Order: sequence, then structure tokens, then C-alpha cells
Amino acid sequence: MELVRELPLDQVLRGESVEMMRMLPAASVHCVFADPPYNLQLRGELRRPDDSLVDGVDADWDRFTDFAAYDAFTRDWLTECRRLLRKDGTLWVIGSYHNIFRIGAILQELGFWVLNDVVWRKANPMPNFRGRRFTNAHETLIWAARGQDSRYRFNYQAMKALNDDIQMRSDWFIPLCTGAERLRNAHGLKLHPTQKPEALLHRVLLASTAAGDIVLDPFLGSGTTAAVAKRLRRHFIGIERHPAYVEAALARLKTVRPAETDALATTPGRKETPRVPFGSLVERGLVAPGTVLTDRMRRVRSVVMADGTLRAGQIHGSIHKVGAEVQNAPSCNGWTFWHMERDGLLVPIDVLRTAAP
Repeated sequence: MELVRELPLDQVLRGESVEMMRMLPAASVHCVFADPPYNLQLRGELRRPDDSLVDGVDADWDRFTDFAAYDAFTRDWLTECRRLLRKDGTLWVIGSYHNIFRIGAILQELGFWVLNDVVWRKANPMPNFRGRRFTNAHETLIWAARGQDSRYRFNYQAMKALNDDIQMRSDWFIPLCTGAERLRNAHGLKLHPTQKPEALLHRVLLASTAAGDIVLDPFLGSGTTAAVAKRLRRHFIGIERHPAYVEAALARLKTVRPAETDALATTPGRKETPRVPFGSLVERGLVAPGTVLTDRMRRVRSVVMADGTLRAGQIHGSIHKVGAEVQNAPSCNGWTFWHMERDGLLVPIDVLRTAAP
């Protein structure tokens, strides 16, 4: 008898990541965000110069004793992530110099297709306790598609809008998790040594998922991925082996309020904009023949013809051709260049595409 496996949506599962992932059905999630163990113990960097453990670290936190064991573990969990991802899904994995290069090599061997490496520059990095190296002020995120042929989601316009209408770069300047956001134990110490700021996960999920998508975090820790996913109305599946972290994540999730549906609307990308011929807008009466179109500054003007072409003096052709020629430019997006009067305002003709039946 075949076992029917259902997705435990919006749940935190306690257990080992690989074992729990093997219980989930293939091709079932849209995105994975993974913050795996950093392999610090192998580098002797769990302790301060006085031999005390870094806040929040316990002896069981990073349990690998050689690189072969760490690499085998990495291969196992990445294999499961790739099995669980849909064909067009993407993986985010974050790490430092201790582990990110090993992870990057293994994920490429498994067939993932690297899209970007993103540098998270920390505004307030932890100092180097031993004073023998540069302060480690960044971590690296690898963003990869499941395969080279994946038609992955990238919300380009949303990222541009988030960055004051400037194309988002691959170096992100975001502070460490501090203040009320930082979870602490009963002794006032950091509950989790590598708790990520919600701002970082907000950007990750906004860039690569849509409302209703399913996000898997196989190393949930204190629950940042799940909290941000819930706020952005994404479904989440979190896996965590440490009972104290599970308890903290569940308590944290109870305080998260999902965003209003209307507030999740983002600027549509080019792939999401309806492909409507300008002539069809003329046919349907949304733009009348004889309508005058201008650029945003009203420096040039053209007239809409009955066949959907434009005429500007001796120049005649499509909205794109005429827009390019009046600017003496090699090309032009006529949808955003040309504007028309509508309810007393000058608006780009691009807004008419959403009104087209």
C-alpha cells in the first residue's frame, strides 16, 4: 500500500532535518531557506580567548568533528531540498567562510543552478575576540534555482521599489538582530547564536516567492523564516531538532499577525504584465483615434491612428518605433514613454493594459 504524505503546512516539526524532509512529498515546496550549522567547531571558534562559550552556543550546537562528516551531512540535506523543490523552485542558503564554499561546491555538484551570491554586510558585526584577524562583518547567501532550466520567480520590480526605485544590488546592508527582536533565555543570554534579522528574511521571501507559496526551512532555529512567511502570507514548514528552539519559535509565531491581503500587492514585473497589442485598446474604445499622446514632460506629441499606430509629424509607426525615433534612441518602451490625459491627470498608457478585458 502506497503511503500518502500530506504537507504539514504552517507547522514546526521537531526532529533531524534530513529524517523529517524524507517524510515530505517530492516537488511540494516553492522555496527553501536554509541556515545550516556553520562548522565552527572544526575551526576552534566556538570559544572566546578566556575559553568561555560564545553566548547561546552549547556543546551540542555544532557537532561535526571532521570535514568529511560535515560534507556528507551537507550532501544529504541538499539532496532532500532538491527533491522537495518544485521544478521552478529556488534555494537560499546562508553561511560564512567556515562553510559556504563547501556548501556551494556540493550544491553545484547536485545540479542546482547558482543565480546570485549575495553579501549580507552587517551594520553592527560582532568583534573578533582574539584580535588576530579582520572583524568578520559579512555573511554570504547563495541563491540557486533547482536546475538550469528552471523558470524561477524573481520579483524584480518589488526589489527595485524596496530600494527607492534603484535596481537592487547583491550587497545588502542590514543590521544584526538586536533589541526586542533578539530572543533570550531565562538567564538573559541569546537564545540562538545565529538568529537572523527579520529584515533579511523579508527581502529574501519578497524577492523570490508569492503570497500562498510554500517555504521550507530545514534548520528553523528561533523561527525567523516562519515568522516572516506568516506575516507575508506565505505558507511555511519549519524543521528544528532543538526542543528549546522549537518552543521559542512556536511562542514567537503566536504573536505574528499576517499582513492584510491588499498590503501584499507589489509592482508587477514584465512577465506579469498582460501582453496586449496597443491596437486592441483602440479597437475596444479604451483609446479613441485622434487621442493625443505626449511624453511625461510634454516635450513631444503624437496622434493615435485608427489602426493603433502613432503619427508624430513625418514619423509614423508603432508606439515603440515612434517613441524611439522622437528621442533619436535605438529603442523605446512605448507603454511607459507615452502618456495621455485621464481624469485630469497625465498617466502612462501602460495603465490601460490592466483595464483591457
